[in-house]
Amino acid sequence: MSGSVHSGNRRPLASYIKGSVLICILYFLLYAAYVAQQPRALNAGAIANLVNNTVPLALAAAGQAFVVIVKGFDLSLAGVVSVTNVVMAVYPLEGPGGAFASLIICLAIGAVVGAINGWLVAYLRIQSIAATLATMIVCKGVALVILDAPGGSVAEWVSDELTDRLFNLPVSGMILALVVVVWLLVRRTDLGISMYAIGADETAAALSGVNVRWVRFMAFVSAGMLFGLAGYMLSAQTATGSPTAGDPLLMLSFAAVALGGTSLSGGKGGLFASIVGAATLTLLQKLLFSSGVSSFYTGIFQGAVLILAVVFSGLLSHFAIGRKA
Repeated sequence: MSGSVHSGNRRPLASYIKGSVLICILYFLLYAAYVAQQPRALNAGAIANLVNNTVPLALAAAGQAFVVIVKGFDLSLAGVVSVTNVVMAVYPLEGPGGAFASLIICLAIGAVVGAINGWLVAYLRIQSIAATLATMIVCKGVALVILDAPGGSVAEWVSDELTDRLFNLPVSGMILALVVVVWLLVRRTDLGISMYAIGADETAAALSGVNVRWVRFMAFVSAGMLFGLAGYMLSAQTATGSPTAGDPLLMLSFAAVALGGTSLSGGKGGLFASIVGAATLTLLQKLLFSSGVSSFYTGIFQGAVLILAVVFSGLLSHFAIGRKA
C-alpha cells in the first residue's frame, strides 16, 4: 500500500474522531434526561434491557457503515434480517450447540447475500441501490415462503441466554463490544485503509494500487454478515419470527450512520460512531415513551435530532476548514 493512501486516510480519521465525540456527548445528554425521568434506569436490569433493545439496530447500522464508507448503499438489510429471523423462529436449534449453529447459519445467509451484492456492484458495476433493492425483494420473498405470517418460536436458550447478563454485564453488549474491537483492528489493515481511500477518491485509490473491486466486494460481504448477526440478535430479543422483521431497521440504519457523522458520500466515518448513533435513536424512543409522547411522533423527533446533529456537525467542519484557511 503506497504512502499516499495512508496519508490520505488521516483527514477522514480526524473527522471520524470529532464525529464520535459529538454523538457521544449527545447520547449522554439524552441519557441524563432519561435518568432524571426514570431513576431506575441506572440499575443493572434496566441497563441490560436498554442494551438489548439497542443491539439489533446498532449491528444493522455497523453493517450499513461498511458500505457507506465505500460510497454505496445497502437496502438488502431488511431482507437479510427478515430471512434470518424467520429461519431462527421456524427452525429453532436448542442448547449452546444449537445457538452456535444458528449463528453460523445467520452469518452465512448474510455473507451469501453480501457476496451477491458485492459481485453485482463491484464486478458488474450495477448501482448499489438497484442491486441491493433487488436482493432485498428476493430475500423478503424467501422470508414469506418460510413464514407467511408472524409466528414461530426462537430456541429458548437463545432468547434467554443472549438477552441475559454475564458477570452482571449484558451478553448482547459483549457481542457488540467484540464487533467494535474487530472493527478497530480491521480499520488499521490494508482493507480498512483502502475502504476509506475508495470512498474519498476511487480513481486516486486505484492509481495507488488499491484493488477497488475486491475491497468494495469485501465491504458488502462484511455488511451482509453484520446484517445476519443483527437478525440473530433481533430473534433473541423478540423470541418469535416475522417476514417483515427487518423493515423498521432499514431507514433507521441510515439515520444512525448519518447521526454518527459518517458521510453518505463516502470516505469518512466508522462503525463505532454509527453504533452510538443507533444507541441514541433507541434511547430517544425510550425517552419519548417514558414522557408519554405518542409513538406516532417518535419519527418526527428522531428526524429532528438527526437534522440538528448533521447541521451542527457540518458547521463544526466548516468552522474548522475556515480556521485552517
